[in-house]
Amino acid sequence: MPAVPTPDRSTDAGDLVFGGHAFKDAGLLRQALTHRSAGAPHNERLEFLGDALVGLIVADALYTRWPKADEGVLTRARSELVRESSLALIARTMDIGGALILGPGEMKSGGHRRDSILSDALEALVGAIYLDAGYAACRDAVLPWFAQAIDDLPVGKVDKDAKTRLQEWLQARQRPLPLYEPVSESGDDHAKVFRVRCRLVDIDIAAEGEGSSRRVAEQAAAEAVLQVLLVA
Repeated sequence: MPAVPTPDRSTDAGDLVFGGHAFKDAGLLRQALTHRSAGAPHNERLEFLGDALVGLIVADALYTRWPKADEGVLTRARSELVRESSLALIARTMDIGGALILGPGEMKSGGHRRDSILSDALEALVGAIYLDAGYAACRDAVLPWFAQAIDDLPVGKVDKDAKTRLQEWLQARQRPLPLYEPVSESGDDHAKVFRVRCRLVDIDIAAEGEGSSRRVAEQAAAEAVLQVLLVA
């Protein structure tokens, strides 16, 4: 069994501190940082739990911080904070990549630097903290990770995502909504790359985008179509 990753420090009680939380159960920390390529138990179930917790913690923080913001603004702000690239950036500041337990193939291919693996591990870490100490301790540990990103958001003014902006641009001109068509999927199950085409149905304009999920790929494709429309 792999050794427990090097913690930030140890407490007098022997708990391992990682991500600002003193783990009583070292096995949860190990599991949170174990990619499926390294075998079981890996972090995918913890990631599932952590994904929901991150959404709740960030939504609660935004709701409290912006008492006059409407649902749309809050939703866009949350999406900005919890998207894959944002979570991966936080993971890098915590050096989660250096603590990951990866299989030989992922180690060789630089999996510790990949956004998808880093963001998944961060969410798994949140799930592990919750199971180790409960919601209040989890919230207290996780909120500081997002403090700077929340501070950097313009209060009540968060840009809409590309798909929403494209839809509104077309609707304002009474034009039909675009179609999003899957083009390809590649890579292993744990590191999929999706490619999607965004196509306008009333004019010969289309563009492709790719990402670690269909949603990310659709956003990239919509952004590419918007760029074409705005310079036309």
